[in-house]
Amino acid sequence: MPGLVVFGRRWAIGSDDFVLPGAFELFVRLVWWVGILVLYTVRKGQFNCPGGGLLHSYLLILLVLLAAIICVLSALVYISMQGTISNPGPRKSLPKLLYVRLLLCLPEFIWAVVGAVWVSDSSVRCEKTVVNGITGTVIASWVIIIFTVIGVVIVFDPLGGKKTFYLTDSVNRNLESSQSGQLLYNVKNTATRVWETRIRLLCCCIVQDDDHRVAFTSIAELFRNFFSDTDLVPSDIAAGLTLLHQEQDKMESCPKEPEEVLCHSPSSLVTDDLDIELENAAHYMLFAAAAYGWPYYIYTNPFTALCKLNGDCCGNRPTDSDITGSDRHNFHFGSILKITGLQYRDFIHISFHNKIYEIPFFVALDHKKEAIVVAVRGTLSFEDILTDLSADCEDLTLEDVIENGFVHKEYKLVIVGHSLGGGTASILAIMLRNSFPALRCYAFSPPGGLLSKSLADYTKHFIVSVIVGKDLVARLSMPNMEDLKRRIVRIVANCNRPKYQILLRGCWYEVFGGDPDNFPTELDGRNEDALTQPLLAEESLMVRRSPSYNALEEESRLDSPPRYPHLYLPGKIIHIVEESSSRRLCSSDIKYTARWSDETAFSSILISPKMVTDHMPDVVLKALNSLSQERGSCVSCQAQE
Repeated sequence: MPGLVVFGRRWAIGSDDFVLPGAFELFVRLVWWVGILVLYTVRKGQFNCPGGGLLHSYLLILLVLLAAIICVLSALVYISMQGTISNPGPRKSLPKLLYVRLLLCLPEFIWAVVGAVWVSDSSVRCEKTVVNGITGTVIASWVIIIFTVIGVVIVFDPLGGKKTFYLTDSVNRNLESSQSGQLLYNVKNTATRVWETRIRLLCCCIVQDDDHRVAFTSIAELFRNFFSDTDLVPSDIAAGLTLLHQEQDKMESCPKEPEEVLCHSPSSLVTDDLDIELENAAHYMLFAAAAYGWPYYIYTNPFTALCKLNGDCCGNRPTDSDITGSDRHNFHFGSILKITGLQYRDFIHISFHNKIYEIPFFVALDHKKEAIVVAVRGTLSFEDILTDLSADCEDLTLEDVIENGFVHKEYKLVIVGHSLGGGTASILAIMLRNSFPALRCYAFSPPGGLLSKSLADYTKHFIVSVIVGKDLVARLSMPNMEDLKRRIVRIVANCNRPKYQILLRGCWYEVFGGDPDNFPTELDGRNEDALTQPLLAEESLMVRRSPSYNALEEESRLDSPPRYPHLYLPGKIIHIVEESSSRRLCSSDIKYTARWSDETAFSSILISPKMVTDHMPDVVLKALNSLSQERGSCVSCQAQE
């Protein structure tokens, strides 16, 4: 941070990102140079073979070329190690070194072609060892050239040229307001088209209709708005996440205040209510997991699932169940039967239709709980991902949606779902609440940015959300993402360590653990107000702004009010956390604890390797089963006493 500017455009790479790849290439080049030097020294007097004259010149010039590249790489790595992420001043000579390094690619390419011609020449009669050595050299040359081209393509920023319109504030001041507005519109329009093209390429394998095109445009505008006001490159984000993870771990290790401990002490009435809801949640989570069909069944039974499905699922579909959509070989329905333990006759309706804004679900009779269960599937396809990323808000009117609604006599209606399915189940429950007052909904790991505060409070009477650990999705909302972006910018901009040190220490910490590193910052002794600067959070850098874009709009600065409404998790929230764990050779025993939580506890994204695994349906089901069995055994022990 800021992005490197070469050839008059910004690239998605920083001037301090050449340390690790440069060091790796430098090592390869040194080994290569030593190998060629040994070959040339040993065979110095043996170049009188057919083609040996060209070989002598080839090796000699290759040694000189490799030596020049090694020198440039050494300087490149050294310069890239200087300064900090937000202080690129000591690295200002790096673009010139890059020009020299790229200039050396031309003779290297020519010499790679010459080597390939020499190796493929049938008239060459030199020793096999020499020929093999040159063959290895040619292969190494082409591999490095190909990876260099791939690297350039990866770090190429299609918007790099457009952003350079915003080089200095003086340029904007010299423009008429109409010109400035038109320029801003053109840049924003181009950015939207670029993101839309990227999304289309990513989703090229799915059939694209009008709904998909609308979603592509909506998501592209979302990404453009989110990334338009920062000058972060991917490695900056990685360094920021690493620093935030260690900072959060240090805060968690601090002893809690007595008042905070007392606030979380539940009453006996609340505890009894929690036990009942945990038992219900463990039961209904099985339905939510079953909605994923065969992918979930195979994932949880990798050694036996295929055999069982092949034996039971390839027969004819049952005729007494209403099934719509494609289910090739009956694998989905067969897996649902296996997971839930229900019979064919227990299913009322099953839909496998999967399009954007249209999610698979099933309706089944649960005789154990005397309920009709509607289970909605979570994210499992590109269409589901597009539905997840469509973050536009929509007004929801709480009026009777279904006239003359009916349900099985004496059976209550329960709606369940995990992840995207949990969010969909919650909205469906809100829509059906007036028609079915006894309705209940269990939303497992639903998306955080779902309901307004008033609507979330309304759902506390009939919706229970279950969140495990540091689940990312449960904390995923646009305000939380904006907050995460602010925190990344602030902690990265004010850490006075080079980026390569942050990343190396962070990788060691993530893999091997240990104590969080106490990275010093230049904010020591300064107040919190110093953290709310627009981008770089350094007074010295506020004068010398980034030579690329900092903000497309004045209101998009990082200290501006939030652009998105605050949305919350639905219903009452059960938060399950890992209390302790003991790892064995092939398994691990984890003890969980659960408590009622408030929606404000999920107003910040927590960085952890478990923020993804805590969201997985098998982890949620395992945690609920563990708590249900533990509390059930405790009740049995008390009854015996």
